[in-house]
Amino acid sequence: MTTPLTHPNPTHPTITLKLFAAYQDAVGQAELTQTIAPETTIAALLEQLLQQYPQLEPWRHLTRFGVNLAFVTADTILQDGDEVVLIPPVSGG
Repeated sequence: MTTPLTHPNPTHPTITLKLFAAYQDAVGQAELTQTIAPETTIAALLEQLLQQYPQLEPWRHLTRFGVNLAFVTADTILQDGDEVVLIPPVSGG
């Protein structure tokens, strides 16, 4: 099930945000659909998410970003239909 963070607007891009580890725990879902303003960067998307879920603040500087199965930098501008992944550090064995 996906939940929009903002109301859909046909003139604004819509992205799918996939969440893992701490992000998924905080939000309570593995995936969100979000309508964003044109020219939104991943950094701006992260900032919006941190405002809604301040308990994620410790992960801000440790998170890696992916768009459409490729690692990208925080200044990447999102496009309509992008699949965005926020990847906090994980450990395992």
